[in-house]
Amino acid sequence: MPWILAIFVVIGCFSSPLYAGVYTWIDSNGIAHFSDYPPGELPHREIVVSEPSTVPMSENLDQGRRVSGIRDDVRGLLSAPDRGAGEGADRARVEREKTCGAYRKKLERIQSKLRAGYGNDKGNTLRRQRRETSQKLSRECLLQ
Repeated sequence: MPWILAIFVVIGCFSSPLYAGVYTWIDSNGIAHFSDYPPGELPHREIVVSEPSTVPMSENLDQGRRVSGIRDDVRGLLSAPDRGAGEGADRARVEREKTCGAYRKKLERIQSKLRAGYGNDKGNTLRRQRRETSQKLSRECLLQ
């Protein structure tokens, strides 16, 4: 008989954490609490905790290699020389470099204004200008 009682005690000790819930409630001060026991008479809610998801390390390494390969491909495309036809292509390249330089200078001016300090409205305007200029620089200079 004592062995049977001992078995039930051991089973009870090991199985209770499996069924432990997580409870949440908000106290009278508006502070949210989380616990593994209910708060008594206070209104509370039990939270269902899902199992954590795990990703094998080999998948992370493979994804890192794929991303590095894509990054190298993009760098190669961006650094490839223009294969234009003659003087017209040279003129277009010079014009594009001039335009890109102007965008970069404008971004530098906006950044210096942002670093110098600003009011709320002025800061919103400067950030909008920075975003628009950065998008133009990306579209017309970096992605071409």
